[in-house]
Amino acid sequence: MSPPPSSLNTPISARELITRLHRDCLCVSLDAARLRMALESEWQAHGMYESIVASRPNLFAPTTVYITAQQAERMHAIVRAVETLSDNAAYAAHAFARAPVGSAQRPGAHGAFLGFDFHLDDDGPKLIEINTNPGGALLNVILRAAQQACCREAQALAIDISPIEKIEQSFLDMFATEWRAQRGTQPLRTIAIVDAHPHEQYLYPEFQLYAHLFARAGWQTIICDPGDLRVNTGRVMHADVEIDLIYNRLTDFYLQAEAHQVLRTAYLADQVVLTPNPHAYALYADKRNLPIFSDAEQLAAWGLPSDVIDTLQAGVPKARHVDPVHADSLWQERGGLFFKPAIGYGSRAAYRGDKLTRRVFAEILKGEYIAQAIAPPSERHVRVGEQAVALKLDIRCLAYRGEAQLMSARLYQGQTTNFRTPGGGFAPVFTVRDPDHLPSAVPAA
Repeated sequence: MSPPPSSLNTPISARELITRLHRDCLCVSLDAARLRMALESEWQAHGMYESIVASRPNLFAPTTVYITAQQAERMHAIVRAVETLSDNAAYAAHAFARAPVGSAQRPGAHGAFLGFDFHLDDDGPKLIEINTNPGGALLNVILRAAQQACCREAQALAIDISPIEKIEQSFLDMFATEWRAQRGTQPLRTIAIVDAHPHEQYLYPEFQLYAHLFARAGWQTIICDPGDLRVNTGRVMHADVEIDLIYNRLTDFYLQAEAHQVLRTAYLADQVVLTPNPHAYALYADKRNLPIFSDAEQLAAWGLPSDVIDTLQAGVPKARHVDPVHADSLWQERGGLFFKPAIGYGSRAAYRGDKLTRRVFAEILKGEYIAQAIAPPSERHVRVGEQAVALKLDIRCLAYRGEAQLMSARLYQGQTTNFRTPGGGFAPVFTVRDPDHLPSAVPAA
């Protein structure tokens, strides 16, 4: 048993309580047997647990992450504020002016699974970026259900291990909504989960789980590479199967690569429902939007409500475009900045300013980058062997049409969340009760 958090009998804020839990509670909450049973019995994914342990040992962290109700609500408010901004015609015109031709064409589908990535600092959650094809949603649903209360301190917090069926159904409803938005009452029959060389992808197990979930809804599902698709008489085909909807997991967000031209042409010609799609990426996830999120003057000029502006100002670190004209000031201020490519994912080619060399900075100036004020991540201590190790954490809030669906965390060391850190990986997120509503005494372990 790990040392318990400091006494909860004295007055304490919810945030301080969580800080203590993250520092002192080193218990293992992941029930491996329950996870194995869920994958093999409920999801009929025989052998998946052993495969994950052998080939992806740092996919799942052994512990949980906690947030306060106030932190959860502030993240939800930021999600709603971004959705309000996306509906603003002036903002949309600004976003699409930079995007490739065709991105402004709204096909009907809104875009499944927006991933809002947050760091938690002393001033509250900070939105670092938005992703249109975040991985791990279904894996985190199963992971969430495979937890056990790790000690009496955690039990006293009345952590709610919610049934997964409601979240799973919200995912199915989302895809059904995407379909109806573009095809009305036509029946949805077939879905293709599309990624480059999907069997080689780190999150391929999740593709298999989605195929099972979709099959339970009565939708035939194929997992394939975009090169396996063709168009015949106005229909997207995989071999002799007509594809109605594509769940797009490609990281070529604007479908600009030569290998994706069949898919891009079909999307623009409304020959398939594609979700997420270039329209959603341009509107939400293109990092060139980040400077606008924190530009109160411009948002006010576009007529955004003052509460939306205030929410974005407080919740999004200030960002600016990188250009050679301001090279000197950017270099001088680099210690407080994080440099991100305008179009990218997974922290690829992203750099902390205090780690930059002159050579790398010169390369950044040649590309298209934004510089965002650093919002340091918080920490979660975990036990690795006999040692307590401090890992960084970020929170991903999955959302659809402005409504939060699920929160999960990623634990890691270094600059990126690369699932290579012992003790790191995906971790479920639970909201704790306010300390005022806890039992008057919490016994020590």
